[in-house]
Amino acid sequence: MKKWTASRAPAGRIAYVNGRYLPHTRAGVHIEDRALQLGDGIYEVAGITAGKLIDEEQHLDRMERSLREIGIAMPMGRPALKLVMREMVARNRVRDGLLYMQVSRGAVRRDHPIPDVVPRPTLIMTARAMDPQAGEKKRAEGIAVITRPDQRWARRDIKTVQLLPNLLAKTEARKAGAYEAWLVDGEGFVTEGASTNAWIVDSENLVVTRQLSNDILPGVTRRVILEAAAAAGLPITQRKFTVAEALKAREAFLSSASGAAIPVVKIDDTLIGDGKPGPLTRRIHALYAQKAGIES
Repeated sequence: MKKWTASRAPAGRIAYVNGRYLPHTRAGVHIEDRALQLGDGIYEVAGITAGKLIDEEQHLDRMERSLREIGIAMPMGRPALKLVMREMVARNRVRDGLLYMQVSRGAVRRDHPIPDVVPRPTLIMTARAMDPQAGEKKRAEGIAVITRPDQRWARRDIKTVQLLPNLLAKTEARKAGAYEAWLVDGEGFVTEGASTNAWIVDSENLVVTRQLSNDILPGVTRRVILEAAAAAGLPITQRKFTVAEALKAREAFLSSASGAAIPVVKIDDTLIGDGKPGPLTRRIHALYAQKAGIES
């Protein structure tokens, strides 16, 4: 197979599948891949800004943890994986966008139990460009969220490909004219968004986000925000908060690899604060950008 280089990349997107770089439209996995048939796999998404992978080590740390929790081996060593990640960014000529990685237990005859003879893990990778102005618009204007019951499984801390409840909630949000759905547990506490972590600024100007447990995904951007806020001496706490508390918050925001500290200005039918992005949210985004080494 002809080797491509970044300077000779063909038109269109390039995907990586188990050691091969392929045109995006020709990339695929075995029909009995366990992620395809059983959701037996994990994924990771890293942001790309100015051609640079953001929070790379933290994303690889989380990938290793997710794989360890469900008993799948890393598909390759970290140094080799980093080379493939950078090659994907280069071959797809992505300046600003996202890198997607997925690892499954591999392809084997379909059966629910984990096979005694473990196949080789399947590794796929894609990269796509995003308009950085779209993120700037969200930060400038803020976004709306709706609340929905959290109907996911009990190990939400593992970044698995089992995302059916998430996508249903996200679809409801888009149909309602909102950007995101905040998921709510049986006691009325917000867990997290369908694809983001949830934050509020309470009446005492304290930044609040739910503490880590099996109930939420340990967001990489969430972690870096916490580190940046602590270094700057911002008052911050990790605890549960209710929907009622969120509705009365001074500010609210969400975080993910595709956007740090995106202001939430409306929850369901209630405006948050004065209905505009708040100063603390803007400061937290600037602190994150500085720590992550990207432009604010």
